[in-house]
Amino acid sequence: MKIRRMPARAVRAATAVVALAAVALVPVRAGASSGRPAAVLSASSAARLATSLAAELKGAAAGSYYDGRTGALVVNVLGPAAEDAVRAAGAEPRRVRFSQARLDAARRVLGSRAAIPGTAWVADPRANRVVVTADPTVTGARMARLTEVTESLGDVVVVRRTATRLTRLLAGGDAIWGRTARCSLGFNVTKGGEAYFLTAGHCGKAVPNWSDSRDGREVAVTVASVFPGRDHALARYTAGTDHPGAVAGGGAITRAGRAAVGQAVSRSGSTTGTHHGRVAGLDATVNYAEGRVDGLIKADVCAEAGDSGGPLYDGDTALGLTSGGSGDCTTGGETYYQPVEDALRTYGVRVG
Repeated sequence: MKIRRMPARAVRAATAVVALAAVALVPVRAGASSGRPAAVLSASSAARLATSLAAELKGAAAGSYYDGRTGALVVNVLGPAAEDAVRAAGAEPRRVRFSQARLDAARRVLGSRAAIPGTAWVADPRANRVVVTADPTVTGARMARLTEVTESLGDVVVVRRTATRLTRLLAGGDAIWGRTARCSLGFNVTKGGEAYFLTAGHCGKAVPNWSDSRDGREVAVTVASVFPGRDHALARYTAGTDHPGAVAGGGAITRAGRAAVGQAVSRSGSTTGTHHGRVAGLDATVNYAEGRVDGLIKADVCAEAGDSGGPLYDGDTALGLTSGGSGDCTTGGETYYQPVEDALRTYGVRVG
């Protein structure tokens, strides 16, 4: 078999990506902080404050993250006026190089020119960059195209490679819940006095009828699902099955909330049980082979096939539904989650 040489341009492109992965995640040095100290906040309070400050500051801010060690919300800013406003609100300002507009513009270019299966991107407020991930399936012409686009964007973008594929975390064939796939229940919810549960949209697309064991009786039917674009599904209970407002490996879930970068979270799934980590980014885009999904939470928590649809939570607060990721719970990995508030709004249901 004749082996073709990689063109010199592609070799240079691949080398550039490796170099970026090695050096580009150096944090931007924070600006000097003085005056009123930042308030000590819970993660949920920090998420609410981050939302209100982003609306107030608009183009003068560039994302934020929660410092779990100090309980402070750190807000990226571009000038002294925004620093004063952030301090007055009880958060900690941090001077950065790239504006939110610049980060958003880079994401739009990636979406229009580099929506390649096996890639994902998210604006990382700690690095003040858009971090692009490419899995091992992104090679040859696809890798050359990704490199051409990211290099055209300059230092605002970082490219890194993963050793494992970026996939939906659905287990095909092993029919534990569905006839063709196994997933995980996310959160029990209610609407009009009826009981439902949320899971991943790609699970709902694959499974019309749900059982509580392999080849077991039907306990629920899928009534709505969205995938790609978003990744959530709603199933209605059809049998007298217990459906407490709790998560496996955790306690009662009493409310839903927004995640904050840096927030400590837990994830539960039918394959790997409960694991813990932190939120690494918000509003992430993932390009699965089946299509693009936007608006996801990124976390440094591992998951494996069959964990799809499982809950992401912080104490009693529901945050997301497991969508996909790369790696595993032996070597480590990273995962993406559909924010649960979007699913609740879409279906008009509430946790409990």
